[in-house]
Amino acid sequence: MTHPDRVAVIAGVSGFVGTALHAALVDEGYDVREIGRSAGVRWGERDALVDAVTGAEMLINLAGKSVNCRYSDANRDEILRSRVETTRQLREAVAASDDPPKVWFNASTGTIYRDAMDRPQGEDDGEPGWGFSCDVARNWEREFFAGELPGTRRIALRISICLGDGPATNMLFRLAQFGLGGPQYDGRWFRHGRYRGIGPDPSDDGFRAESTGGRQKFSWIHIDDLARAILFLRDRDDIDGPVNLATPDTPDNRELMRALRRTVGMPVGLPAARWMLEPAMWALRTEPELVLKSRWVAPRRLLDAGFEFRHPDLEPALRDIRSRRGK
Repeated sequence: MTHPDRVAVIAGVSGFVGTALHAALVDEGYDVREIGRSAGVRWGERDALVDAVTGAEMLINLAGKSVNCRYSDANRDEILRSRVETTRQLREAVAASDDPPKVWFNASTGTIYRDAMDRPQGEDDGEPGWGFSCDVARNWEREFFAGELPGTRRIALRISICLGDGPATNMLFRLAQFGLGGPQYDGRWFRHGRYRGIGPDPSDDGFRAESTGGRQKFSWIHIDDLARAILFLRDRDDIDGPVNLATPDTPDNRELMRALRRTVGMPVGLPAARWMLEPAMWALRTEPELVLKSRWVAPRRLLDAGFEFRHPDLEPALRDIRSRRGK
């Protein structure tokens, strides 16, 4: 049952994560207000944005162009702009409200950390990375935490790859189904500029072409645990700042692809080196970074606060997601 005095606002609700969070908040009894290009409140409508956030218990911003694309110059610019600009508009709306949200969750990404194969990256000891994806995350969080918002607690959700009925999971399932579910190896390739830094203070080029042996780490979180973590953090007034959203157990690429093969019932999977992945990902209009970058994100703040993951193990999580899709 919806309680009209319990309001949540979601910006960027049309995506896979936004749809799932909308359903979870409705189940919690929230009256959900939506902000987006085709929602009731649209970007650029300053007064409407102020009205939308006023009186809300929580604000969740997921807006931003999907990174499931090729990093052309136009796409790179829009990926950065769409995140920073929407966050700026919301920050100005919250600052102008006479009854601002109690807590504001803004999406960020675990890709803010360096490409790590030696140790996990926690909120307090994680080392910043370099190149396009890391610079997008840095500029996104910089805009989010700018200025004073004394009435609103701010949490940056450093989300790992979210497993559910979304583009990343669907692409991984397809690779395994088509017999391409072997480990992916980084290695030599022609240097390109798609991963170069971006923003007002761009970092070094993020291009990497070093042998990984399929041991690059794969940080992930089940969509149900993502929603549960947000509701958990809502009730923890003592937590603000960046929070990593990833399961504690981080498989490497070999383990990931093995779990995918077993889940889809494909006994074999061809391994793929970078020279094979580059043209394949070009044909799919996406980037090989999804499977080649080593993401090792540790959810230390969640664990220290007592959060319990409902889906801590990769293969059971994949089986759960696949069963929901009826395949």
